[in-house]
Amino acid sequence: MSRVACVDGQPLLQSVGSGWPGPAAAAGLSRPRAILFDWDNTLVDSWTTIHEALNAVMAAMEKPLWSLRETKERVRLSLRESFPLHFGDRWEEARQIYLDVFRSIHLERLSPLPGRVELLRALADDGFFLGVVSNKTGALLRLETERIGWSPLFGSVIGAGDAALDKPHPAPVALALERSGVEAGDAVWFVGDTGIDMECAYNSGCVPVLLGNAASGAEFLRCTPRLVFPDAASLFHFLRDL
Repeated sequence: MSRVACVDGQPLLQSVGSGWPGPAAAAGLSRPRAILFDWDNTLVDSWTTIHEALNAVMAAMEKPLWSLRETKERVRLSLRESFPLHFGDRWEEARQIYLDVFRSIHLERLSPLPGRVELLRALADDGFFLGVVSNKTGALLRLETERIGWSPLFGSVIGAGDAALDKPHPAPVALALERSGVEAGDAVWFVGDTGIDMECAYNSGCVPVLLGNAASGAEFLRCTPRLVFPDAASLFHFLRDL
């Protein structure tokens, strides 16, 4: 996979309470025209669902179970990229087990993170093009956005398998922006909660934005976020002031 190198030492922009170092100034950033969001654990709480489905696979494949902490630290790539690494020639069998378990529980457990629905509605009312770029399988992702009632807020919802390659490759970002009339660049913010999200932002030339309290700052040493917000309200108010 061809990737753009992340920029080490990129200055961080700090919102109140984020705990990250850096100047609390816009540093020349202009108001974005489009904002793309990661889905799992950026907009909705899904760690326990992912963890249960993953451990069902581990048990079936006779591999050691992961703790919830290990799941949170290790799950980053899409199934088609990560499962061959874990399960070798049996990765497609493992993927099917995961998807069967996940489908049986994910809609009932779906829960928005605090302030996210208010954030999305306010941004949509302000005229931003909003999209989702996730490493969750595309069909499951769209079922969730529909179930939670957020589909009308998004101009695009792109998951794993929808583009030729998955995040952190820039292909899903390009696909997500097709309906926006906006080209990838400083006019597009990519908002997520993991280093893979920041890498995807760099690879696609968008502004990398970290939302939430990251478990480990070490994950972001190579691909540092340009902006960091501890919660949805601080992100919204920063945008309102640009």
